[in-house]
Amino acid sequence: MILDIESLEDGATLEADLCILGGGAAGITLALQFLRGPGRVILVESGRRAPHPESQALYEGEVADPALHPPVHAYRARRFGGSTTLWGGRCVPLDPIDFTTRPWIPHSGWPFGVEELASWYPAANALCEAGEFDYSAAIAVPGGMRPMIAGFAPRDFSEDGIERFSTPTDFAGRYAHRLAASESVRVVLGANCTGLETAPEGGRVAALRLRTLSGRGATIRAARVVVALGGLETPRLLLASRGPGAEAGVGNGQDLVGRYYMSHIAGTSGRLHLAVPRDAVNAGYEVAEDGTYIRRRLHLTQEAQEREGVGNAVIRLHFPRIPDPSHGSGVLSGLYLARHLLPYEYRKRLETPGDRPSVLRHLRNVVADPLSATGFAWTMLRKRRLAARKFPSVIVRPPGNVFSLDFHGEQEPNPESRVTLADATDPLGVPRLRVDWRATAGDIRTAQVSFRLLAEDLALWGRGSLSYDPEEVGADMLRDGAYGGHHIGTARMGATPATGVVDPECRVHGMANLWVAGSAVFPTSGQANPTLTVVALALRLAAHLKREMQPCAVPVG
Repeated sequence: MILDIESLEDGATLEADLCILGGGAAGITLALQFLRGPGRVILVESGRRAPHPESQALYEGEVADPALHPPVHAYRARRFGGSTTLWGGRCVPLDPIDFTTRPWIPHSGWPFGVEELASWYPAANALCEAGEFDYSAAIAVPGGMRPMIAGFAPRDFSEDGIERFSTPTDFAGRYAHRLAASESVRVVLGANCTGLETAPEGGRVAALRLRTLSGRGATIRAARVVVALGGLETPRLLLASRGPGAEAGVGNGQDLVGRYYMSHIAGTSGRLHLAVPRDAVNAGYEVAEDGTYIRRRLHLTQEAQEREGVGNAVIRLHFPRIPDPSHGSGVLSGLYLARHLLPYEYRKRLETPGDRPSVLRHLRNVVADPLSATGFAWTMLRKRRLAARKFPSVIVRPPGNVFSLDFHGEQEPNPESRVTLADATDPLGVPRLRVDWRATAGDIRTAQVSFRLLAEDLALWGRGSLSYDPEEVGADMLRDGAYGGHHIGTARMGATPATGVVDPECRVHGMANLWVAGSAVFPTSGQANPTLTVVALALRLAAHLKREMQPCAVPVG
């Protein structure tokens, strides 16, 4: 059943065996596991089906350094489906090394290994609609995928790992009908949770306070509560919920809520020259037998990470930087000239401070190359705008065999990188967030070392070269600051209250009936986009909750 909170009586009290806060990837995944019980489940979502400016504005907050982090309300969607309504669809599992305690990565290590998620990843892949759970280029398509660079066998990078892409799937658009048909699950839209009320004796959540922008209120009393509000709203709610046993916020007895805020270190840099035939380079996507788009990348090996003492990272071949008209591409110049028509998430990357390329030179590129621009526009209309499974991103082959490198790397867990509550409050009376995202020298070193190792591998090969400036690489990685919508680590998992906000089962330490789902619980970010692992962890948590909620069998005899 799906209903709007405005249809309830003002001041109504709802009861449930399980309440899930948040209707994004994690929350919807959890709810789908209870369509036939056990128990009564309520999924609470603050937004509705369509975007709403006043609701979205509840996300607004403060940023310590706007040059390093986008506005707090950007890259997120306060609506049913959450950020799956705007994500790019890239699906990649975490690597075994991501779960280990690495002496060279401070505060690293999960309280379990990759094997704990291995059984949940295939089902997560299916829910994300990313095809088979098969991330090897050698077997992803019959006969294997084409090599990224024919003849190149780097020492410190693997070419076998791939990325898979969802449609991208809007979880509400795809699965709402199943939730609507369930007699066990109620979805309440338009309901903003303004606080968790702890019991007088502490140690558990007694009630959840709900309010609407129109001033109506409601209360939920649930035996179990899962906060699945994303990496920023989750710490906001926990910190804003004060009460018995939670004087500094729920789960914040050790001052860990909101700390260790990670994203990914990402950017484009360098100039890769390849002395091979044009058809020997495959920088784009292939299509698996099930229609899923897949793509190779260069993945820094575990051995190289250990030897060099750096984080996990991948590199993709990329077209030259769009704002620089020297690339000579009519397509890229057309994108630059039309940048004001693009969504914020893409426009931001084309408006580099201090970069003022000549509009006239971009116009010349378009005039000199009109057919490619027209063909590109038609392809994007047909394969992205109109297609059910959308072409994942802009792929433009640059003139010649000269590429820039698109880097995507792990960020170290840093307790000084954090989100806290601001003095200002939103219209519902909830304190707004203040984001103080910080990169470390180790984060930048991971990128610089990756570029150095690739340059050395190319030099050994002899048919390519990479020119780069280590200082420029560092600057390029911070040009756009924190990477998009990857909000990670703000309610991290740890075996003890001293090391984490939640335990290995994602239950908040010291709280008997409160769990957290989503990337907030990741102790480390790895190199992978977080959504696939978010869904896998949600499936694992659902299984744990279902075991708890099953009625005890009564012995016969």
